[in-house]
Amino acid sequence: MVEAGDAESMPGQRKRRRQQQDEVRRAAARFAPDEGHWEVLFETQDEAEWHARVRRLRASDTQIDWTAVRVDRLCGRQTQPTTFRLSLFVPNALPHPDQNFST
Repeated sequence: MVEAGDAESMPGQRKRRRQQQDEVRRAAARFAPDEGHWEVLFETQDEAEWHARVRRLRASDTQIDWTAVRVDRLCGRQTQPTTFRLSLFVPNALPHPDQNFST
């Protein structure tokens, strides 16, 4: 008897799903709270300004690791407009091997 989760409708589907799950686990470990923090690069309530700033950053700032960027769209309500935020993950500084930790 075949379990419902075991049947494959398309070849390679299980492999793709496993790869996606592995990628999610790696991202969760890379961006875990004890690994660093999110630093806001910019925030705006103007969608046109948002798109323009992202385009300029992509074109001019080669120092940004775009795999470590988070885009937040904080949906507004009647009393508060929608806010667009771009944040960069900043890893914790690794201790220098020459540092003496004794007191």
